[in-house]
Amino acid sequence: MRGPEQTRIFGTPTELNSLFGEILDWMLAPLLFLWPISIAVTHHVANEIANQPYDQALAENIGVIGRQVKIVDGRIVVNFPAPARALLRADEHDITYYQVSGLSGGLISGDREIPRVKIPETIDPDAVLFRDDDVSGEDIRVAYQFLMLGKERTRVLVQVAETRRKRGDLAGRIISGVILPQFAIIPLAVILVYLGLSRGIAPLQRLQRRIRQRRPGDLAPISINGVPEELRPVIVAFNDMMVRLEENLQAQQRFIADAAHQMRTPLTGLKMQTELALSETEPQLMRNSLRQIAESADRAVHLINQLLALARAESSHEKVHSFEKVDLENLARVAAQEGVPRALAKGIDIGFEGTGWPLLIEGSPVLLHELASNLIDNAIKYTPEGGRVTVRTRAEAYAILEVEDSGIGIGAEERERVFERFYRILGSEAHGSGLGLAIVREIAELHRASIELRPNGHGQGTLAQVVFPRLGVTYPLLQDDTD
Repeated sequence: MRGPEQTRIFGTPTELNSLFGEILDWMLAPLLFLWPISIAVTHHVANEIANQPYDQALAENIGVIGRQVKIVDGRIVVNFPAPARALLRADEHDITYYQVSGLSGGLISGDREIPRVKIPETIDPDAVLFRDDDVSGEDIRVAYQFLMLGKERTRVLVQVAETRRKRGDLAGRIISGVILPQFAIIPLAVILVYLGLSRGIAPLQRLQRRIRQRRPGDLAPISINGVPEELRPVIVAFNDMMVRLEENLQAQQRFIADAAHQMRTPLTGLKMQTELALSETEPQLMRNSLRQIAESADRAVHLINQLLALARAESSHEKVHSFEKVDLENLARVAAQEGVPRALAKGIDIGFEGTGWPLLIEGSPVLLHELASNLIDNAIKYTPEGGRVTVRTRAEAYAILEVEDSGIGIGAEERERVFERFYRILGSEAHGSGLGLAIVREIAELHRASIELRPNGHGQGTLAQVVFPRLGVTYPLLQDDTD
């Protein structure tokens, strides 16, 4: 039916399976399972049908013999002449037996071969009963009746038995008449099922041809006109995926364009400063030019690092970054320690306030470190000399990371715009690429966290707050419960 690489009936599906084969398997497997059951049921029903006419004949024989049993002078007499007995036994296929006996087991007339029957507690003299038994290893069918004779109500047992050959022949003919046509019907049913499934999956094949005929860059949605109802959810989900893919491609194109634009400016500056340094003859002027080249190179390196960090944040974390348990407390402490040299160089007091306990969240350690470092770098960059920067963690219903500074602050109208790429606050003298907070938001969204910028509650400055779901806590919706 299918190659060895595909799913077998009741087998374990392999990687390369077939929808057509799966449906065919699940349609034919019950049929093949029920067929033996059908044969067994047919055999039972055929035997029941075959028993009915022959049981009726046995019951009539019981009646004939029973009428010949009488009590004469206190003795039980069976007036069953030889011609009648010969007629009873005149059968080409089966052997017929009869027996008249007392309830104590004494034979009055007939054949001793018929086995005795268990006497019931209550006797119905009008009922003809049937049972299956055997004589000399051959199966027989026995009809028997208890008679009440004379005024004394003498009880007599009359039995008539015959072998089951005619019954077996009749049951066999019934079974053959029912089963033999199935050997033609079942293969025909398999062929019809196969043809029906082939026609049923034709829409899938048409959809496959439509997709293969598309140009490589064609990400337009697939029309659902004429698509079967069962396929529409698949097409809708596929179209949603195409929309997301288009958005990702556009984001990559914007990123490339922005990166090229932003890199052009520092490289052009480096080239001009290099040419000026080459044209200088005085050592002091040449040192000044080289110092400017070094500063420009540092800014270019910083810009490239931030562009790479933004690219990592926009990548699918399932493919690029494996999530694991992260101690936000320790991560924030390490990031604050790394920011100490920059803060001291600018005369800024930097400190860390923690919970004193591990604060576990789930995420990528690399990206979370990038988030904390960007917040701290941003706070140091926009805090004047002599200011303060505080890195803080709090453990509440959520895990909270805060970076507070006493810098220039951010106006309410700009608190959302600063998360845009390459946006910088006007009037700021600090050098920057405008990517730090954009990177922070991308990483926060990957970790199902929310970020908010607020005014510093202790005076001028800004409080950046990132709220993470804590590991092991279930949330109906991610909300900011820290207000």
